[in-house]
Parts: sequence; C-alpha cells; structure tokens
Amino acid sequence: MRTPLLASALLLAGLATASAQTDGAKPDSGSAATPVPGAPATMADNLRPTFVAQTPDDMVASKLIGSSVVNGANETIGQIADFVLDQKGAVKAWIIGVGGFLGIGSKYVAVDPSVLKLDRTDGKTLQARIDTTKDQLRAAPEYVYLGKEPPKGATPASPAGEPAPKP
Repeated sequence: MRTPLLASALLLAGLATASAQTDGAKPDSGSAATPVPGAPATMADNLRPTFVAQTPDDMVASKLIGSSVVNGANETIGQIADFVLDQKGAVKAWIIGVGGFLGIGSKYVAVDPSVLKLDRTDGKTLQARIDTTKDQLRAAPEYVYLGKEPPKGATPASPAGEPAPKP
C-alpha cells in the first residue's frame, strides 16, 4: 500500500518542480534564437512538378515486365525480366529471362535496346521481338546483378571486349 502512495507523491513533486522551472524562465530579449511564425511552404514556378497523363501509345513497365519475347519465326524464346536505365532515364539494356520453367532456373541475358523491338499485337497487348534464337540467348553471357553472386560452378561473365578467363 505504501509503494503506490509513495510513487504518486514523487510524481506530483516532480511535476510541481518542472512547472516552477518553466514558469520562472523567461527568454532573453536579445537571444539569436527567436521563434519565427509558421508559414505554408511554397515553391517557385520553375520548381513545380509537371504532371503527365497516360496516352494509348505509352508503355508502362508493369505491362512490359513478364512480356514474351519472340523471334522472327514467332517462337517464344524468353520473357522480359527487367530493364536497366542510364542516369538520364533512357533504357540501357533489356534483361531477358531465357530457359527454365516458370522462372525457376532461368538465365538472365542483357541485350542492347536497339535489337529489341516493342509493338502491340492486337492494339493492346505488348510484345517484344528480337532477331535471334533461344540457343543464341542461352549461349550469351549471363547478366549478373551488382551485389549478386553467380551460381556455384559458373564462370563469371567477362565484360564486353575482354576474353573469358582460361580455366
């Protein structure tokens, strides 16, 4: 019974002391840190964002990723798994998943954006076309994401223009 009563008394004493300290403290009239009244944030006209509405010709990433990639013989040879943007926002490479089953065991290959043509098959569905075969994609160097390790036993892909390391 004494403990809750003592705790309440100490709490009240602490509140009274804190109240007395704040009541007696008056800010210096010459202090550099005087409060400034709040005002709503505004932006200059040159900083305002420009909003854009989607048009029927636009292609959105959510519809591109997972799209089938077909060759000249209309055979499905892979799927768009990802794409890489440069610092200006332009597509630097299309990442195509080839092989595997339902995404398991797929190999990722980066192709230059100039070799992949995007079009609409029925006015709505996006399709990617490339002039190559599934075997050529399988033989291409694997695209390895930065920070990811290549699978055990696989030789790391060498940068373009450099010969592959000898075993």
